[in-house]
Amino acid sequence: MYIIGLIGQIIIGGFFIWSGLNHFITLEGTSGYAKSKGVPAAKFAVAFTGLMLIVGGLSILTGFATSIGAWILVIFMLMTTFTIHQFWNVTDKAHRASEIVSFAKNLAILGALLIIIAR
Repeated sequence: MYIIGLIGQIIIGGFFIWSGLNHFITLEGTSGYAKSKGVPAAKFAVAFTGLMLIVGGLSILTGFATSIGAWILVIFMLMTTFTIHQFWNVTDKAHRASEIVSFAKNLAILGALLIIIAR
């Protein structure tokens, strides 16, 4: 079971680290998208959340202060899920379907983070 847990840590930690790095690699485009969703100070918000993702991901990946890192990611997931993926405000069917998938995926990831915190 240890190996399975380690693989899980690598996958979820790596996912968040990659996502955080991607915030910086695509800062201009991601900031524009965030601004279009009504995020204030979008460039700062994208950079700050990128940092949250990297710190939280490293915490889970390394097993250091895992609960703190997971809480950082919970905060990020709540902000993103309910600010960016507001499917209930989307009228275009295809775009709405995409937002529903992203919203549901984020809720599933949120659930996984809560399991990490609980252990």
